[in-house]
Order: sequence, then C-alpha cells, then structure tokens
Amino acid sequence: MSRTPRTPRSPHTRRTLRTRTALLALPAAALLALVPSTASAYPNPGRVTGDVVTHDPTMIRTSSGQYLLYATGGGIANKTSSDRTAFRNGSDAFSSRPSWWRNYSSVPEAWAPDISYHGGRYLMYYSVSKFGSNTSAIGLATSSTGQPGSWTDQGTVYTSSSSSDYNAIDPNLFVDDDGKWWLSFGSWWTGIKMIQINPSTGKQLSTNTTRYSLASRPTGTKAVEAPFIVKRNGYYYLFASYDTCCNGTNSTYKVKVGRATSITGPYRDKNGVSMMNNGGTPVLESHGSVIGPGGQSIMKDVDGDLIVYHYYDGNDNGTPKLGINLLNWSSGWPVAY
Repeated sequence: MSRTPRTPRSPHTRRTLRTRTALLALPAAALLALVPSTASAYPNPGRVTGDVVTHDPTMIRTSSGQYLLYATGGGIANKTSSDRTAFRNGSDAFSSRPSWWRNYSSVPEAWAPDISYHGGRYLMYYSVSKFGSNTSAIGLATSSTGQPGSWTDQGTVYTSSSSSDYNAIDPNLFVDDDGKWWLSFGSWWTGIKMIQINPSTGKQLSTNTTRYSLASRPTGTKAVEAPFIVKRNGYYYLFASYDTCCNGTNSTYKVKVGRATSITGPYRDKNGVSMMNNGGTPVLESHGSVIGPGGQSIMKDVDGDLIVYHYYDGNDNGTPKLGINLLNWSSGWPVAY
C-alpha cells in the first residue's frame, strides 16, 4: 500500500485424488464465479458476498477448510469464510495493539499483513508506518491457530527511517525448497527490497545482512510496492503493485509480474525488461468499474493459485472491495481468469 504523500485513502477502514476430493468439497458457485466470460479482457473479480470492504488482503485456508483473511486497518482487520464466497468480519488480530507501534505511527494501526503457516504455527508479518513517510517498521506475530485474538507479538523485524532510501512496509515471506527463508518488502523510494530470514526466529539472519534490490523505477514515479513471491515450474515470480493506491476511483494501481531463476533476481518481464528498470508484465489493471486493483497476495488453494487483492468499485462510490481470481500458468506467465 502506497505510503508516499498523496491524497488520503478513501474511508473504511491457494491432481491427486486427495486434491480432487477437496476440490469437490467446494461449492460449485465458488468455482463457477471465477470462470471468465471472455479470455481477451481482464476478468472481473469472482463473486464474493457479505463483508467485502477491504484493503491489502492476505488469505490462507486452514486444515479445517476455513478461509482466514487479514487486511489493513486497526489492529489488523479480519474476515472469515467457509466457501471463499461469503465473507464475514471478525475481530482484529490483536486484542490490544503492541506498544511499540506508537514509535512508527501516531494512530496507531497496521498495514498490509502477510499470513503463512510453517513449522506448526501461523506467522503474520505486517507493517506500521507514519502515513506518507518511510519512518516504518515490519513486525511479526505468531499463533498456533491463526484466529483473531490468538496472536503473540514478536516485535520488530526490520525498520526504516526518514534517512533511509527504502521503506520497511508491505512484507511477504517466501520459504524456498532448500529451507531458506526470505522476506521481500518495500515501496517507493528505491523500490522493492529483500532480506534473508532466520527460520528459528522469523527475523533477519545474522550471518547474511545483505539488503537485496528486486524492483525499482529509476526515473519518473517511484511507485512500485506490495511484493509477493511464488515459485512455479522452476522460476521465481515477483508480483508487485504499480502506481497510485488509495485514491478511490482516481486510483491507478495495477499488478505486474517478473520472473527469475534466482530468488534474489534479476527479475525480468515477458519482454526481458528488468524489474530494476521499471519492467513488469501486467496481470491486472483497471477495467470497467474495477478501478486500481492491487495490494495483492497469491494463495495456493485446492483448485489452483488465487490472486487476492483489493480494488475500488466504480459503481459504489469507489468503495475498496475484495477481489479474488484464479491464475492460469500454462503460458509460463500468470494470467488471471
């Protein structure tokens, strides 16, 4: 989510027999809603109902089949769903907000969470920042259940200040096949960064303090943020949001992607342009009443990969809403449908 000075944001505050069996357990409507009407245009979001107002969503499916979604706002906003269609607001992740948040935000509230499950526990990275500033921090919380109110704050993971040339927000954890952990993050300034994480602590690995650069826009607007990395078919894919978020129907957010053979890059788009030089192949852009899609995360569900994002509804006064689409990888590049 963009944190440079701009107009205020609008008000609101993831086949075997086993897999196929799980797929059949999903309601048909939840799947049919994500089938595109045309392949030549950007698809509309799949059908979601209920409490759909959201920003910067991250989602996971628990072993019981419940969809847990966390998003920007308050003590990290929560929604749940049993079928990936009907969503219902829950309590904040934190019943009381960690005191250190006030060092980075006067509100204070948390932004752009990232939920994952590793080693028998849920982890949630998130950001706290002064609005329009790179005085920011990435925090970590852990939970045995992932449910609101169950999260234990683990303090800060990485910080930035007004003298930094990067911004410690919009974190995303990636665990590689070799067991190494990596955290990508950032927005504006000099773009998307990455550090290596110690799997035992969830914080930066002391034996590798390198801050890698993954994507940037050297000229013009610096607006590239909200990184999310997945590995598919031998490539690492970096998704990021470009341009302006959080301005209702005037938002110009869009999702682009590049890929690399190494986790630390270089990432290049379909045309071979480096993401360090404003490269990126479009995945979702504004279309019709769907304005400024972005703040995305990628979730592997039983029926394939999902891109989970927010957009501004041009038919509803620019209200920020939840978008979910399936991704097709058959071309070697992710295509939303």
